[in-house]
Amino acid sequence: MSQNGNEPVDSRKGGGKVAETRSDESQVDAFLEKVRSMTPAAGSGQRGRLIFAMDATMSRQPTWDMALGLQADMFAAVKAVGGLDVQLVYFRGFRECRSSKWVRDPEELARLMTKVSCLGGHTQIGKVLIHARKETERNHVNALVYVGDCMEEQVDDLAALAGELGLLGVPVFLFQEGHDTNAETAFREVARLTHGAWCRFDAGSAAQLRELLSAVAVYASGGRKALADLSETRGGATRLLLEQLK
Repeated sequence: MSQNGNEPVDSRKGGGKVAETRSDESQVDAFLEKVRSMTPAAGSGQRGRLIFAMDATMSRQPTWDMALGLQADMFAAVKAVGGLDVQLVYFRGFRECRSSKWVRDPEELARLMTKVSCLGGHTQIGKVLIHARKETERNHVNALVYVGDCMEEQVDDLAALAGELGLLGVPVFLFQEGHDTNAETAFREVARLTHGAWCRFDAGSAAQLRELLSAVAVYASGGRKALADLSETRGGATRLLLEQLK
């Protein structure tokens, strides 16, 4: 990660930055510890399911193109692996919260994302968590990834919904853009209650964020073997993740 306060944090330990030396394994240990507790994709012949949710309110407009690029890269990373169904969820404007169909082709989902533009409005993270609960009650969801920069809801309400996801075995991996303290408090709590992870990002940490997003998606898709194959070409955080999973 970059040395601008963007390091992953172990939410179960209540925070604290990890070491800032880029080559130091401890940079991603907290994040990897969380991913390690994820339930791998179901057995042979069954596909992993991942919900990718994003805040599309106007506050994210300045860095929207960068964020879309990172998110598209994540889906491209799992194209060769297969075995992953992904659903896009986003909110924006006045009470607009939409979900796509479940998609098997990562490029199709990337194209869907490019059609989303930012509109002014308040956050609707609660709706995202409720949606994830309903989806996993129908057919288990292996992970929920959320990307956003702020939080304008009651943290206790989000915590209650997150607790339900935790009981259902759906970890939430939250990637925060910027330094909004209310968002950080809420995101850390959602991560703790679901046994997920929280990480801050900006343009300076884009490369490692891309790698971590890809690792989560590949693990949800194919478990340890898929990560082993990816680590042969990617190395870095992906290889560290594989070592933690052994």
